[in-house]
Amino acid sequence: MVVGPVLTAALALVALPGLAGSRVPSAAESVPVGAFQPLLVPASDARSAIVIAGLDGGYLSANYVHDGSTFIEPGAPPDTRVPSRTRTEQPDPAWGSARKPARYTLTGQATFYDHGTTAMRLPAGTVVIICGAGGCIERVVNDYGPVKPSRIVDLYRPDFFDICGCPSWSGVVDVTVYVY
Repeated sequence: MVVGPVLTAALALVALPGLAGSRVPSAAESVPVGAFQPLLVPASDARSAIVIAGLDGGYLSANYVHDGSTFIEPGAPPDTRVPSRTRTEQPDPAWGSARKPARYTLTGQATFYDHGTTAMRLPAGTVVIICGAGGCIERVVNDYGPVKPSRIVDLYRPDFFDICGCPSWSGVVDVTVYVY
């Protein structure tokens, strides 16, 4: 009982491809160039005939390389100079400051602190301009302090001596803090 279906399946596997016409594909053969020869076609007039010449180079593949092939197109090198920038006329800056006015100012004393700029009355991230006898600097408050009520700001040591204009043994200076 099992033998019948097994034999049928084996016969179908062997015979079906032959019955369906399946074959192994053959390699494509190219036509030799010598097969194309000039052809003489007589015209309607017995005195003249039309002569068709042989093939031109179009029968060759696109990548055919012969003695006259060029690999680099002749010509001038590209222009690699950088074009000049256009000049625009701008007005001269006016004298004075272009900064917006401060929200408010604090006046008091400052001392130095080696870990940044601190201000007891201002939150971290506040932009301030601190002015003393030696000049002004712009900084961002990064810590909370100082604890003495007479001091309004503690400065990084180099910043302190920049705005102080005083010798290195000094410890306290009068300042004005502009809060933005």
